[in-house]
Amino acid sequence: MKSPLLSLPGAVPAEGVDEGVAAHYGELYREQRALADGAGFVDLSHRGVIAVTGDDRLSWLHLLLTQHVSDLPPGQATEALILSAHGHIEHALYLVDDGTTVWAHVEPGTQDELLAYLESMKFFYRVEVADRTEEFAVVHLPAGSIAPAPDGVVVRETAHGRDLFLPRAELEAYAEASGPAIGVLAHEALRVEAHRPRLGFETDHRTIPHELGWIGTAVHLQKGCYRGQETVARVHNLGKPPRRLVFLHLDGSEVHLPGRGTEVRLAAEGPDGRKIGFVTTSARHHELGPIALALVKRNVPVDAGLLVGTTAAAQEVVVEP
Repeated sequence: MKSPLLSLPGAVPAEGVDEGVAAHYGELYREQRALADGAGFVDLSHRGVIAVTGDDRLSWLHLLLTQHVSDLPPGQATEALILSAHGHIEHALYLVDDGTTVWAHVEPGTQDELLAYLESMKFFYRVEVADRTEEFAVVHLPAGSIAPAPDGVVVRETAHGRDLFLPRAELEAYAEASGPAIGVLAHEALRVEAHRPRLGFETDHRTIPHELGWIGTAVHLQKGCYRGQETVARVHNLGKPPRRLVFLHLDGSEVHLPGRGTEVRLAAEGPDGRKIGFVTTSARHHELGPIALALVKRNVPVDAGLLVGTTAAAQEVVVEP
């Protein structure tokens, strides 16, 4: 869906998965600094919005999700995954219950497949599932923001900020009253700095939660059975996920950022050495310079220098080997 905020002065459209909203509004680093200081808002209106209603909504979702949500208090935010039978990540949901409805926002374009899966699992439960993307837009306020949420708007509040489920028809009026608008590139740079994984970026067809540090934030290890739980329990007990997420400081002398999928090698083996991982997301940070997240093999030494393509990189541990 194309955001009306793309008509704001200086707006440069985002590409790829984030198409439909602004990458930035002309001043990328200024926008990053503002966001880091708790100012402005990010238009995430391209994200999918799913609503689940009915008396059984929490107990039903509890059976399907990796997170413990059967007793989720109204207003308490959480995040959860849906896994395949083999424990691979298929969906990531960012949830809040308002007392009558569970609201979730998901990656752009994934809501149709998610909705189809949820509909197939309703059986005799008293639940209704709806795609509300055309009616509601997600707006992100950074941590530290003192901007008030409009009356009646559902808010999902975490340590990283507040997500508003804003009626889409009110998006332009909200922007006019609550600016400045900040593009998704600034939001992504701060996400990478915070080591936060994103579905479709840090994940591929075989990613399991342990590799990305989603254990603890999106996976509850003491809850009952859900699809893929056997893999979660086995890997948790053995402690040996095949890959691990790392944060990279990239050589700032390079002009171009490495794209997703750029191969990572050990610096000691040179650019023709064996592949030990790949870049998942890269960004330009207003203080740290060029940075990235990457998935590497679990047994890569934590103090090893790396090469991203031909660019030197130093790693920080995100997931312990």
